[in-house]
Amino acid sequence: MAEGCAAADITPDSKLGALLERWPGLEVALLEISPHFQALRNPVLRRTVAKVATLRQVASVSGVPLATLIDRLRAAAGLPPLAVAAAGDAPAASPPAWLAGATPARTHDARAAIQAGEHPMQRVMADLAALAPGEAYELVTPFVPAPLLDLARAKGFESYSAAEGEGLVRTWFRRAGAPG
Repeated sequence: MAEGCAAADITPDSKLGALLERWPGLEVALLEISPHFQALRNPVLRRTVAKVATLRQVASVSGVPLATLIDRLRAAAGLPPLAVAAAGDAPAASPPAWLAGATPARTHDARAAIQAGEHPMQRVMADLAALAPGEAYELVTPFVPAPLLDLARAKGFESYSAAEGEGLVRTWFRRAGAPG
C-alpha cells in the first residue's frame, strides 16, 4: 500500500503524521485522550516521530489501549467503528535476564538532539551495527522510541525500555540470542 493510501483510513498501521495532515482536527481528539499527546504540539516531534510512528506504536508509547485510540480517532474523523484486536505486544513489565549486570558498551543521550529536531535513528542503528555479541547499548530519550524499537527488532536486536520519570526513558539493546 502506498503511504498516501494509509491516510485514507484509520487503522493500527496508519502513520500518525499522515492522519494529522488529512484530519487536522484529530490533534484535539488526541489531546482529549491522553496528556501524552501534548508533545505533538512540538513542531519538531511532529515532523520527525509523528511522520514514522504508526498508531500501534503510538498506543504502546502512550499507554492508551490500541482499540480505544482507534475508536476515538475514527469517531473524530467521522469514520465508522473498526474492530481492532487487543495488542499482544505490550512492553515487558520486568527487565529481561540479559540486562541483569549488563554494562552498556555505549550510551547515547538523544534528548537534546530530539528537542533540536534531529532524529537519532541513523546514529542509533550505526551504533547497534557496531555492537559486539554480548554487549549492551543504552539509549536515553524523552519517550519510548517505538518506531526505532521495531526497526532494531527487524535487524535482529532485542530491547527493553524503562521510564524513569517525566521525559526520561532508558532503552537497552543487544543482539538477539547473544550470550549473557
